[in-house]
Amino acid sequence: MTTISLRFDDEMKRQLDEMCEEMGMNLTTFFMIYAKKALRDRKIPFEIAAPADKFYSESNLRQLKKAEQQIKDGQVVVKTMAELEAMEVD
Repeated sequence: MTTISLRFDDEMKRQLDEMCEEMGMNLTTFFMIYAKKALRDRKIPFEIAAPADKFYSESNLRQLKKAEQQIKDGQVVVKTMAELEAMEVD
């Protein structure tokens, strides 16, 4: 047998203890169930997600695809830096 130590916020530990008690188990049983499920399925037993990067929003992806098609169709406007700066002043 191996012992694993985990650090928890006191309130989180209290809530987890309370939840486990309501389910008729202790923390050791909780983590054993979690570990067995993860090993059986070969994945974390719940979804982990990060906030989506706004660059990849649907509207931006549509604009990128439109720009890509314009490039393929030869509808590209090329301007020098001086021309772009002149446009800014107008």
